[in-house]
Amino acid sequence: MTVPVPRESTAPLSTSRRRALSGLAATTAAAAGVGLGFPAFAQNRAIRIGTTFDNSSVEKANGQGLYQGSTAFFNALNKAGGIHGSKVELVMADDTFKPEVAKANALAFEKDGSVLALVHPLGTRQTAEVMDAVPGMAVVGPITGTIALRKKTSPNTFWVRANYDQEVDKLVSTAAVLGQTRIGLVHSNDPLGQSVLAAFKNALAKAKLEPAVIATTPNTTSMEVGPAAEAIAKAKPQVVVVGLAGTAPVFLKALRGAGNSSSAYGLSITASALSAMGDLARGLGFVIVVPSPYSTKFEIVRRYQADMVANGTKDFSLTSLEGYMNAAVLAEGLRRAGPAPTRAAVLGGMASIENFDLGGVKINYGRSNREGGQFVDVAVIGSRGQMLS
Repeated sequence: MTVPVPRESTAPLSTSRRRALSGLAATTAAAAGVGLGFPAFAQNRAIRIGTTFDNSSVEKANGQGLYQGSTAFFNALNKAGGIHGSKVELVMADDTFKPEVAKANALAFEKDGSVLALVHPLGTRQTAEVMDAVPGMAVVGPITGTIALRKKTSPNTFWVRANYDQEVDKLVSTAAVLGQTRIGLVHSNDPLGQSVLAAFKNALAKAKLEPAVIATTPNTTSMEVGPAAEAIAKAKPQVVVVGLAGTAPVFLKALRGAGNSSSAYGLSITASALSAMGDLARGLGFVIVVPSPYSTKFEIVRRYQADMVANGTKDFSLTSLEGYMNAAVLAEGLRRAGPAPTRAAVLGGMASIENFDLGGVKINYGRSNREGGQFVDVAVIGSRGQMLS
């Protein structure tokens, strides 16, 4: 487990930037401390937040992107005064995309009384282990849309992204509007894939369509995609929904190698693999559960871009924007938890978030609701490799 040292920008914050952050930071306590001649953080211990994700294995692109975004948010928040005058410290643990390691990391965080909440665990099975391991801690923004997890009684888990039912329904309805009615699916034969399969069948039923073909790969990380690619190629659907994550590039290469030219639509989890697809990504449609990281009509995107640049990068991505938004939602829960937050207070603060405008994206929890975000859109990779949404 490591505690990375935040990199702080020397660039001054604009007046509007300070105002935007102050709503989350509650800087009045910090300002009072400075006015008395004390450092802003001197009177308060740091608020520590844990995060477990794949930082070295098959999903490290997703994990590192999430961490980059959440780090950018918390660095900017701390520069603006923190939460009630306390800085926020993000503590990272690598789970190598193994559920049992994610669980062990979560339990280690639970034993450390200074860690008040967890943010964006990555993966379906990993999230399942984490949310069950720490019932007394808020788990904010898990990176999975699996419906089964959301149906569990887990009042400690606060979802920010839309679910896979919403994602697949958006893809199927988009295809139908374009006159593409022969729609196929490839999915992994595991909990993630079963969730995608159920969503696919429900979406087709709503559209009064039958599946053109359904093919499977052994599991989320398996590179054995040849048989699935051949089955899809043989059926020749107009569209194939690619319900795979990191193995999507391997599947698409095999599919094109089999002579198939069907349109391909990916889920949000496909986005992390776009850079690895190269020319294969051109023309690919996929779901986004956050706005385009280039769509500056959204206030949240403008803040994200500014904070990423202040943190030393102009490499904007859907994944880092999602990490940034998850951190922003958690920060609002921390602010509501008061100047001396406990784990229970953070849970209460998160549950009290209703109709919260994150900057063009609404988050709405409440006493019994834990699915806060409903944002779903479809983007396409253009002929020059640019994202179009």
